[in-house]
Amino acid sequence: MSDQIWPVAVRFSEVDRRDVTLDLVADEAVRAAIARQLDLVSLSRFEATVRLSAWLDGAVLEGRWLADLEQSCVVTLDPVAAALSGQFSVRLLPLGSPNTPQDEPDAVIDPDADDPPDMVEGPTIPVGDYLVEHLALELDPFPRKPGAVFVPPEEPGVITPFAVLKDLATKNRSDKPG
Repeated sequence: MSDQIWPVAVRFSEVDRRDVTLDLVADEAVRAAIARQLDLVSLSRFEATVRLSAWLDGAVLEGRWLADLEQSCVVTLDPVAAALSGQFSVRLLPLGSPNTPQDEPDAVIDPDADDPPDMVEGPTIPVGDYLVEHLALELDPFPRKPGAVFVPPEEPGVITPFAVLKDLATKNRSDKPG
């Protein structure tokens, strides 16, 4: 867990006994680390409420989160403020679970079917990782400051090796005394 940005984790064994509800607020160091990883100008607030409940030999992780952040405008590089929120539900199974869905080579993919469960390595559910992942999914990939307009540079025209040589020849002629 030491490589997690937001090291919040719950053991599968805890969820077996009872539902677990957590109210989380990322501290300044965690917010700074998340901002670095997601290439944000700043992350001034990241809060979440998560609920874990037993499912088969794993768990269901349901979360709601809020974030206040700034991204760089893709045109001006000025900060663009955003207030984001989201919710998610993920089914989780420990790696090696007998309930792991089996891949069927001739299976028909149903886009309306539930997602397969996430397989989690180790005895703990990395709650913080799931929160950071869902924040990343909601970020604007091309944030733009209101009113910012991209003005493309002028086309330089056709550049060929011969055009460069012509410019050189013209320059050499003008440098010679008349």
